[in-house]
Amino acid sequence: MFREIRFFFTALMFYTRIPCPKWVDHNPIYMKESARYFSLIGWIVGGIGAGVFWVVNMLYSVEISLVLSMASTIRITGAFHEDGLADVGDGFGGGWTKEKIILIMKDSRLGTFGVLSLVLVLLLKYSSLRSIPTDWIPLTLIAGHVLSRVVAARMLVRGNYVSNNSDNKSENAAKKLSLTSFMINLVIGLSVFLFFNNWLFLLVIIPLFVCEELMYRFYYKWIGGYNGDCAGAVQQITEVLFYLGLLALWKFI
Repeated sequence: MFREIRFFFTALMFYTRIPCPKWVDHNPIYMKESARYFSLIGWIVGGIGAGVFWVVNMLYSVEISLVLSMASTIRITGAFHEDGLADVGDGFGGGWTKEKIILIMKDSRLGTFGVLSLVLVLLLKYSSLRSIPTDWIPLTLIAGHVLSRVVAARMLVRGNYVSNNSDNKSENAAKKLSLTSFMINLVIGLSVFLFFNNWLFLLVIIPLFVCEELMYRFYYKWIGGYNGDCAGAVQQITEVLFYLGLLALWKFI
């Protein structure tokens, strides 16, 4: 039991800025399998975003509430996944060889492709959430954060990790995830559908896994696998895809 608790707190320490007990460290063994609670982190981050939206919306408009909600999730994660998305945008947008792509992704400076990637994804995230009925936004926020992390964890099971030699802690957390850990992620993640009122909402997860498959194939073609930034980009893009899929599904339910 203590081992599982340590896995959880290691995940909480690595994927968020939430304070953790002092005995939680960057032990490589726990870092590697900490992603087994990636979807549970999604419950926490999404719950914070939903809570901020609900409280702010008591006083202000939906637009202001959404912006502050998005800001809260970015703050609580330290823009961890947004940074990965930007690095992927710069790397694959500006590099034409494996070595060049990885070199650009290691660069801490933000380039044109990274800025455009962030702006477009954040605009899509805001616009799609704004189009959802207000009463559904809190649950949608939670589900988007949870399910996108389940899909990102699927990529970690593949195990074709490409090192960029930039951060050993990140590498330990992004390397091959065991099938057992992924199944834990999947069960925790799919539990979010218990709060939806129609089983057809389950269909929205299909395009998320299709997207992960296509993104992985793209990564594999150019750099022979994935790294932590690639997984972060998968989380961001599939989160937006979930919101868009939900909007499309609503037209038929």
